[in-house]
Amino acid sequence: MTTAAPRRYLMCRPTHFAVTYRINPWMDPTAPYDNALAVSQWENLRQTFLDLGHTVELIDPLPGLPDMVFAANGATVVDGKVLAVQFRDAERADEAPAYKAWFANAGFEVFDSKHTNEGEGDILLAGDVLLAGTGFRTAHAAHAQTQEVFGRPVITLQLVDPAFYHLDTALCVLDERNVAYLPSAFSPGSQAVLRRLFPNAVIATQADAEVLGLNAVSDGRTVVLPVQATALTAALQAAGYQTVGVDVSELRKAGGGPKCCTLEVRS
Repeated sequence: MTTAAPRRYLMCRPTHFAVTYRINPWMDPTAPYDNALAVSQWENLRQTFLDLGHTVELIDPLPGLPDMVFAANGATVVDGKVLAVQFRDAERADEAPAYKAWFANAGFEVFDSKHTNEGEGDILLAGDVLLAGTGFRTAHAAHAQTQEVFGRPVITLQLVDPAFYHLDTALCVLDERNVAYLPSAFSPGSQAVLRRLFPNAVIATQADAEVLGLNAVSDGRTVVLPVQATALTAALQAAGYQTVGVDVSELRKAGGGPKCCTLEVRS
């Protein structure tokens, strides 16, 4: 386990959060949702990061984009370079230029995405390598571009369970050397790769994955995860990590957890 260094995060207030369409198995447009509760839960998550000593910057939410709160899908940022995104679904397409503009205005070098690629939803930095998910959202071809842009090895992981449609719903990078994940969310070959790369990984239960327990944010020492993921919390503590439980259950109605709301900005 590494010593935590302050992180820089980009977040988007869920001012316009709603569940009005269905682009993943979690979403039910016929079910009620509470925008005020979503905002309150998000504010608590933001304050949690501030209390841990991290920096949180904000991108302005745009009307008509209810999923813009899920900032992790807005880009991948490594070594001060930004790979912009290209969403699979038309409902989210207009989020991409908004995030691209934010990074361009902040002075980052931005690369346009050549293929469908949903940012840190499917591309996670783990030490010196990038773990890259495919199967539902991010195209496999995007992995090659990711390697070219960042100059780091990219490990392709095949997702097989529609409920875990982004890599960050099935795997959490805990520090530079370890992860937590749900084996059944991955193909047999990808499971074998994960076992080889991370022999000491924390293995999540199906129940904890189903409350998006793996959609967590770790600074290398403290893991911020859904409070409902009780077994995973205990397993992380047993492995030596500190944990902070948060309730973002209203945002889960759109398929998002703490990580979905949090884009790490690595200068």
